[in-house]
Amino acid sequence: MKLPEIKEASRYTGLYVIDFGDHSAVGFTAEEAAELLDSDAHRDAKVYQIYKAYPDGRLELKGVTRQTFDLEAGMFFYARNEQAGQADFDRLSALAETTLPPARAKVHLAADAQGGVVTALIYPAEYDDAFSRWLLDGHYRTEGAVEAGTGAVGRYYDAAWQILDQRQLWGQTSITSLRGQALQEAARKAVVR
Repeated sequence: MKLPEIKEASRYTGLYVIDFGDHSAVGFTAEEAAELLDSDAHRDAKVYQIYKAYPDGRLELKGVTRQTFDLEAGMFFYARNEQAGQADFDRLSALAETTLPPARAKVHLAADAQGGVVTALIYPAEYDDAFSRWLLDGHYRTEGAVEAGTGAVGRYYDAAWQILDQRQLWGQTSITSLRGQALQEAARKAVVR
């Protein structure tokens, strides 16, 4: 895969490179990459996230599977009782008010019939690393066990959790994603933004 020369490479950290086979393009958002992979014309494209960018224009890439864009990932913070769970839920909500999360997410405070309590943070899987960084940077801490990943989301949905409280989080919108025909035209370029 041959990449174009990139100026101000640090602006592209976190964005995506798509290898279309006949050419590569740099600078897609996760939403744009997902839409392109859903189209018949680009179903076989390969997607990479820009993990690190250097001043000389070099990029470190991490491969992203097609399935990642179809999955939800999550982090589940278990508490010893409902009061501790409510405190976890409130701290997570407060963090989202002071620092926007990297993407749209939902937060549930839930309980099961055996007295278990969990604060569930569920988001698109392609943002897994970004949510980990957001929580670390925001110094989010809990006292109980933590479970994470796409499999944890499936187990959560399959269990009989009763939602006690919930909140929708809205992510950072510093880049407006292209859609439809505008996105298809951008896919022909070497550098999207």
